[in-house]
Amino acid sequence: MPAQPAHKPRILLLYGSRRERSYSRLLTFEAQRLLEAFGAETRIYHPEGLPLPDDGTADHPKVVELREAMLWSEGQVWTSPERHGAMSATLKAQIDWIPLPGGAIRPTQGRTLALMQVSGGSQSFNAVNQMRILGRWMRMITIPNQSSVAKAWQEFDDEGRMKPSSFYDRVVDVMEELVKFTLLTRAASPYLTRRYSERKSEAAKREAELSKNALA
Repeated sequence: MPAQPAHKPRILLLYGSRRERSYSRLLTFEAQRLLEAFGAETRIYHPEGLPLPDDGTADHPKVVELREAMLWSEGQVWTSPERHGAMSATLKAQIDWIPLPGGAIRPTQGRTLALMQVSGGSQSFNAVNQMRILGRWMRMITIPNQSSVAKAWQEFDDEGRMKPSSFYDRVVDVMEELVKFTLLTRAASPYLTRRYSERKSEAAKREAELSKNALA
């Protein structure tokens, strides 16, 4: 197995609301503090100014920023409010700007992923369940633990800090687990996610290129 990298685990955090008092953003800030306490290096991507998919081009500064952050990351946290029983459009738009293939590099493949959601009412898991499906589609290593904060408006104080509660304890558990999974898998990620079908396709391309050069 490859040697473990010496740098801190690199975690990118995305959130799914641009409201002035966004509970998904406040929960993301709380997660950032915990991740750094567990020894990770973090970046938060702020979606203000990101155009809707197909409403802009790949060279838009916010798209470039997002894709560069994806490539920088070794693990990610996605936090969304639940709206109409699903993740928010703001969170989904960020993921939709990330192509599955990026030349020889897949921007999300093999990276770890933790999922969290906030709800205005009773506890629900619709958004995290939907994001879990999306994480699998993006070929990410989605950790087993997850967080769903019910009645989020009750769980944060006036300064935007999360109050002590079982909800907060679960967030701590999720961030600790994400760091552990990232440390365990980041060096082995290329090996774990290397697919037979991809190797077969690459071999066919090499063979075609050799045949083309032989005829030239």
